[in-house]
Amino acid sequence: MWTCHHVVIFILTFTSYSFFHATRKTFSNVKSTISSEWSSTPGNRTLCNKPEKLWTAHHMFDSSKDVETYLGILDAVFMSSYAVGLYISGMIGDRYELRKVLSIGMCLSAISVFVFGPVFEWSHFYNKYTYVLVWILNGLLQSMGWPTVVAIMGNWFGKSSRGFVLGLWSACASVGNIIGALMVSQVLQYGYEYAFLVTSTVLFAGGIINFFALVNSPEELGLESPDEELEETDFDITVNQEGRDSSASFQHTRYDTDPNDTHDTEPLLGDESEVRLQPHLHSSNQRVEALSFKKALLLPGVLMYAFSYFCLKLVNYSFFFWLPYYLHNKFGWDESSADKISIWYDVGGIVGGTIAGIVSDCFGFRSVVVVPMLVLAIPSLIGFSKSPNDMTQNAVLMTVTGYFIGGVANLISAAISADLGKQGPIQGNKAALATVTGIVDGTGSVGAALGQILVPLIQEKLGWFSVFYFFIIMTVLTILCILPMFVREAPEFFREVRGSCRKYRYSWYCGIHKPQDMSANLSVNEDNDEAELSAD
Repeated sequence: MWTCHHVVIFILTFTSYSFFHATRKTFSNVKSTISSEWSSTPGNRTLCNKPEKLWTAHHMFDSSKDVETYLGILDAVFMSSYAVGLYISGMIGDRYELRKVLSIGMCLSAISVFVFGPVFEWSHFYNKYTYVLVWILNGLLQSMGWPTVVAIMGNWFGKSSRGFVLGLWSACASVGNIIGALMVSQVLQYGYEYAFLVTSTVLFAGGIINFFALVNSPEELGLESPDEELEETDFDITVNQEGRDSSASFQHTRYDTDPNDTHDTEPLLGDESEVRLQPHLHSSNQRVEALSFKKALLLPGVLMYAFSYFCLKLVNYSFFFWLPYYLHNKFGWDESSADKISIWYDVGGIVGGTIAGIVSDCFGFRSVVVVPMLVLAIPSLIGFSKSPNDMTQNAVLMTVTGYFIGGVANLISAAISADLGKQGPIQGNKAALATVTGIVDGTGSVGAALGQILVPLIQEKLGWFSVFYFFIIMTVLTILCILPMFVREAPEFFREVRGSCRKYRYSWYCGIHKPQDMSANLSVNEDNDEAELSAD
């Protein structure tokens, strides 16, 4: 049962990762401005606020094309370090307090973003290698966010509602993209460094709030754990022998506590007053042994979904990093308009992730929802690749594409990762969820890093249309990775659907209806007859 504490945890973790993504979105939204500022193109319109002598002394590239390649490298090193960091951060989160790991990651990441933007720009320090080092550090620090917030949400919400809750909650990334785009569009006119200043300040403040307000699990507040965690109960057995109490503690023993079984209550050592069986309550500070990386990797379904997310996150993050630039480059829209239109991709991802979570909760199977959505993502990609130079039509096609691509990505990274980290072999082990989440999202981030290298290369050699064909190929590979799970779950799903359908009938005068149980009706009629006879 949900309480006000569940609502607070939902809001805190949601806003935390939204702020993480807002800082990432800042970089993708200022690429065009950075490309103009870091190149020495004569007559550059960004030079109006800088003395020409100062600018020409610090420019790093001779043309905007060189800057585009360098920005792709920055994206790649960020995602590479982010991927490596996810594998490490997941294990750190399971071994140390999740709240502290998250708060430290937020504050230190905010500092690195502040240094990358305002500090280097205000000090007129321009060095390609230093920018790379700072952005690698930022990727490592940003990786401390996702495994910890998913683990905290998994601790607070059970599987029966996890698809809906985490499907809705996973919109935090898309909401962060929207927040970042809106913040950037408001301050970009003053310089790209102010965009980094605003988002890094918000992220740092969020880290401070989490350090004092976030709670790792409901047990820390004396609340019950989620419904699927059937943890082993320990008991203390006390035997009264000649007025003296002799106690023995038996831990990690499962007892049958069925109230209808009277044999469980019969004393074995004489009078009932001589034997007392009491639950042994563990201290909230007592930590469960963390799952090793190898064991987490070999859990059922982890590798399958990790490889599928490798392919899908490549597509999803390519939209994340390059969509505003694509709109600006292909249609000639100004950067602020491109930033605002790109929001509709995230809106589609929010709606898609939420609906997919609700439907998968109703069905009880995730793959039977994920695979059809990925199949429909293919025609949506083709349609968006042929979109005309019209903002309204682009927004509609972008929303549809985000619904299928972003929605499935949100479901895999949040609800499915939590399912994998709470499944049978490790059910009840809270020191496993962050590690499993780190593996899935880390593998996906490797694919995203690869995408930031391939997308600009394919675009430069073959054009944007070939980039979309590359996205289609990666979507097909995602389907193939999940297909074995779909083949295994689909027959059971259809059996349950057929069983549910047999409970209903159709007639021309009643429509679709659930027929009443005749035996129940007969028993009711018999009871009524007996009542009438007794009344007579």
